[in-house]
Amino acid sequence: MQTVETIRFHLADGISDEEFLRRNRQVEDSYMSLRKGFRSRSTARSADGEWMVTVHWESSADADATIAAFFGAPETQEFLAAVDKSTVSSGRYELVDY
Repeated sequence: MQTVETIRFHLADGISDEEFLRRNRQVEDSYMSLRKGFRSRSTARSADGEWMVTVHWESSADADATIAAFFGAPETQEFLAAVDKSTVSSGRYELVDY
């Protein structure tokens, strides 16, 4: 069954929206979109500056494999440096209607 992941966070001090969006696009193009089971990814921002990235996967196993490698992958380091890690919260859902 398809899996949907959500990751919510604020940006690290000194990171502009424009810089984050550059890093966000780079991590999608060079890492996320190349992973097994990747379906789609979207990024949104709330009025108070919280960001939410939503990723659709073929399966929870595909999501697990990507997350297991994400924090150590060279392609993700600039993206991770843009995120205030103390604000990160995530969720995982089974897609029931599309």
